[in-house]
Amino acid sequence: MVRKVRFLNKAMLTADSLSEALKAISVSTELIDEELKPHLDILLASLLEKTAVREPCIEAGLVKVLVPHLNSNNQEMLLNTGRAIGRICFDNSYQQDQLVQSGVIPRLVSIMREYPENDPLVNVCLLALCNLADMDSAREALTELDVADVLTFQMKRAPDAERRHVILEILGALDESDTLKLQFAESGVPEALLMAIRGLLGCSDPHDLCSIKIASNLIVSLLLGDESMQKCFDEGSGLVYQDVLSWLQSSNTQLQLSGALAIANFARNDSNCVKMLDLGVVPHILTLLEQHVDEGDVSVQHAGLSALRNLAIPATNKVRMLEDGVTERIKTLLRSDMPPVQFKLLGTLRMMVDGQEEAALVLGRDAVLLARVMEWCEAKDHAGVRGEASRLLAALIRHSRSPEVVCAVAKADGVRHLISMARSEHVIMQNEALVALAIASAIDLESMKDPFREAELLAMLKKMLEDPVGAVEVKFSALGLICSLANSMGAIGPGPGERGKEAVHRILPPTGEPGRLTGGEDMKPENAQDFPHTSGLLPSMRC
Repeated sequence: MVRKVRFLNKAMLTADSLSEALKAISVSTELIDEELKPHLDILLASLLEKTAVREPCIEAGLVKVLVPHLNSNNQEMLLNTGRAIGRICFDNSYQQDQLVQSGVIPRLVSIMREYPENDPLVNVCLLALCNLADMDSAREALTELDVADVLTFQMKRAPDAERRHVILEILGALDESDTLKLQFAESGVPEALLMAIRGLLGCSDPHDLCSIKIASNLIVSLLLGDESMQKCFDEGSGLVYQDVLSWLQSSNTQLQLSGALAIANFARNDSNCVKMLDLGVVPHILTLLEQHVDEGDVSVQHAGLSALRNLAIPATNKVRMLEDGVTERIKTLLRSDMPPVQFKLLGTLRMMVDGQEEAALVLGRDAVLLARVMEWCEAKDHAGVRGEASRLLAALIRHSRSPEVVCAVAKADGVRHLISMARSEHVIMQNEALVALAIASAIDLESMKDPFREAELLAMLKKMLEDPVGAVEVKFSALGLICSLANSMGAIGPGPGERGKEAVHRILPPTGEPGRLTGGEDMKPENAQDFPHTSGLLPSMRC
């Protein structure tokens, strides 16, 4: 940290001496460095003792006068000038903005390049950058400079935890910019962070543990940039990726969390996902999750499931992950009472059964799973969990197309949740529910009768078709459900026979206008190709 400036005798710090110092500094262009130094000493000592001194300094316009002295060749002059400016501008956004506008950022970086071994001077510059780095104007100025190499060099030679923290804070403030993320990745910042983490492993000091947390979080943040992420991955051979794998096996919970989040960030494109599966990342994630099943860390569970979900997006990965028993192993988390874990578990299971008939059949027949999903469909305090539970039900029917699954969902009272889902404000959820209901009706309409009647399904479908701003894909899926229902005229209408037939026909498009919907949207047969989720799902339905 910054060394304390030498204290002057308190008797010297009189109002007169401070006034003389302010006056001398305000005309400092007429003084040489040696003449200005004692006045700076008085000013610094006053600022250390009384924060109220800042206001007279600001009123006297000292900051503007002091900035040119940052071009001095005298290192002690640079040190004292930097300290004075820092203390005057501390916690004053207007003065800080004026500093940035005056071009102080490039000068601070230059001073660290010119005098990298002068620790007190480097500390002053780092503290100044730390205080300014949150400002947009400062970040813009730093984007144009190659600041990464300076920070990396100082990170590697940081003599104590305090300097390390300051550098980490600067990096954290700057990594919101994708441009700087890439600059950091190309300038060795991730490697410097990894080196710092390795050097602190096994330490129990709170400051060191805090450094591990900040540094590992920074690695995760750098991976949010697409280009910086790919550079760090380097086809699975990158140093960052290799260290992240070791974090998954660490006893440090923070590193476990950052490791899982980093894997989730690496798994943002299919090629990376396939490569990571080849490299054997999944067993490490599963082992980590199993360590946290009982009384475990919720954040680690959530991050681990996020990684698995992203990895399961490519179809080829789904098959391999199912063969490795991923769904069975993560089902142990069904006992979790934490909504964030429940939400992510449901989403991961849904991703695993997407397009996988056998997996959907196995899960759809699992009574324990269905019972838990039904509980979560009723989650009153977490709309996300409620929505994901309903989406999983729909996915089990859509991808299994199995009478056993339809029957199991109906017996578990899941049909009413699918009907509620069809009323969702989210188009994708409406669509998934309608397709699932159409498939279920085609397979086992008898099981659907009572919940359909209770929900007044016909009125709901009629309203969907008449909605002038309704999504065209939702109307298409609603028609698919109607086609299924039309094959059994008495199933959901007011009664058997002709009354049921009339109820269905009242919500169908008029004869002779098969492509025209109430809302004015054209739904010609050829438009069906725009909705691949419905094509082939209802092969036995006829209107």
